[in-house]
Amino acid sequence: MSTHFTESLETLTRYHRYQSRVVNIGDIPMGGDNPIRVQSMTNTNTMDTQATVEQTIRLVDAGCEYVRITAPSVKEAQNLAVIKAELKKRGYTVPLIADIHFVPRAAEEAAKLVEKVRVNPGNYVDRKRFQELEYNLSEYQAELDRIEERFTPLVKLCREAGTAMRIGSNHGSLSDRILSHYGDTPQGMVESAMEFVRICAANQFHDLVISMKASNTRVMIQAYRLLVHQMNQEGFNYPLHLGVTEAGDGDDARIKSSLGIGSLLRDGLGDTIRVSLTEAPEAEIPVALSIVKSLETIPLHQGIEPLSNLPINLFEYQRRETQATASIGADHVPVVIADLSAMKEVNDDLLISAGYYFDLLSNIWKSGDQGADILYFGENNPDIQLSDNTLRLYDSEIWSDLSSVESCYPLYTLDSYSSALEKHDAANFIHINTSTKFDELPRASNIIWLLSSDNEHQIADLRRFILELTNMGIQQPVILLNRFTDQQREEFLLSASAELGSILNDGLADGVWLRSNQLETKDLNEIAFGVLQASRSRMTKTEYIACPSCGRTLFDLEEVTAQIRERTSHLKGVKIGIMGCIVNGPGEMADADFGYVGTGPGKVSLYRGQMVVRPHVPQAEAVDSLIDLMKSEGYWVDP
Repeated sequence: MSTHFTESLETLTRYHRYQSRVVNIGDIPMGGDNPIRVQSMTNTNTMDTQATVEQTIRLVDAGCEYVRITAPSVKEAQNLAVIKAELKKRGYTVPLIADIHFVPRAAEEAAKLVEKVRVNPGNYVDRKRFQELEYNLSEYQAELDRIEERFTPLVKLCREAGTAMRIGSNHGSLSDRILSHYGDTPQGMVESAMEFVRICAANQFHDLVISMKASNTRVMIQAYRLLVHQMNQEGFNYPLHLGVTEAGDGDDARIKSSLGIGSLLRDGLGDTIRVSLTEAPEAEIPVALSIVKSLETIPLHQGIEPLSNLPINLFEYQRRETQATASIGADHVPVVIADLSAMKEVNDDLLISAGYYFDLLSNIWKSGDQGADILYFGENNPDIQLSDNTLRLYDSEIWSDLSSVESCYPLYTLDSYSSALEKHDAANFIHINTSTKFDELPRASNIIWLLSSDNEHQIADLRRFILELTNMGIQQPVILLNRFTDQQREEFLLSASAELGSILNDGLADGVWLRSNQLETKDLNEIAFGVLQASRSRMTKTEYIACPSCGRTLFDLEEVTAQIRERTSHLKGVKIGIMGCIVNGPGEMADADFGYVGTGPGKVSLYRGQMVVRPHVPQAEAVDSLIDLMKSEGYWVDP
């Protein structure tokens, strides 16, 4: 069994798929050298056989290879046999996965009927009541013994029936026991799953798939890395199910999903993926297929020089130490650059597309919450009155005529910088490529690097260069430039999210400059800020942590999410959890500021953090009540 990049510097710079064992799920094997499998989950009532069968067929026809169906009680688990028979009658043999929370008997019933069961260690035996628990060693071992006693019957059933199992840790549903012992950490997620993995292995059951899901991409990526490390330490190599849970809808959900899933796939981790959208389940499949397709050329990438040393801990976030230069780097949030080089004179539409508005009182163009921090004008110099906090970037040749103007900075190549007779005292931007030799880099403290790569394996190439800067003690800020491509909007959005978002997630970059031959400035600016938000590097809009819905959901999630978004989308940085049922309630919301959770037919409970503050509100009044709660807590501002 091979190790992976958490143990080997070489695999940080060379695409190498993690060699997991093969697990047979029906007639579609997963892991090993098999293709990365795509799956989804129905959101119909499991007892509505017809609706569940029809939706399953739509998923399979869209390209879904495994279909998960909720089984919240024994009766739903038993109805999986009816659903399966009806699918077979219609010519569909897709492997079915039973989704289990809280009810071991439902899992044991389902294990006899379907190809795979999914259990959540946080609520299969343990419970989450937000209590701080203390154990001595013998008491903690007694808890592990209790889990083993309750979980072993399912393990034996699965082994005897040839049924696979996913052990799925979720960041938001860690049990009180795990939280008390390990804290709210990736380590706690990993240990929560490994307790169950060890029980399976002790019973000679190895048809396992493991997942580490979170709505926070930083937590999710660190948890999967740590899981692989821990499995290697213990001699396991089970396949990985990747997913960003409660991603929400629209562009934000696609950016967040590709950042988490796509970046791990590019590092060789992952055997099956599920994109969780608060949309019709069929909408998830094209996104998942696009994420998988984006990997096609990466295994053939150009060679990348190995790292001399790994100067960071891949399991913990720590931003690269840099010096502040023109409000870039150090503790400043990562910046966004917008390319306005086609603008020869004042162009209102182009400025608006970069996130600016004209203030009539001051006669100045000002930046909105998602206004680009730096406007690149190239060789043009339109007569625009901009606010003082907006930096203007010019090609070095024209900048020499503007050097006395405040907030104007030059953009050089290495050659033009070395030959320049005049340089800016505070900040000089230099565009370099990852092929640049390190001994060619000037060490002046007022330099900001604009770093690009032509390598197919963007993550590995950009990461290697920045980590070598760290190894050499170079603390100049780095802004990432993506490759020019002919990609259309969604393909571009998914690639940029995975390739640049991963670097931001590791704290290695101080800004982004997205470029495209096909997209308009507005699209590029929105995607750039979306990537910063999804990586938790910079919050400039409301964050919606919305579950994708399933058969347990107690209201129309798509409709309710749209209603809440319409009322709250102006609340910069506020995190709102929207959950269909109590299973995906306070725990799954993890770090939301406020929560809207279905707790019964026509009833919603509102949360502040992870505590219920307004229980059982009639659904017709729930959105208004949520707004009122936000006002009472001081989070509300008028739009």
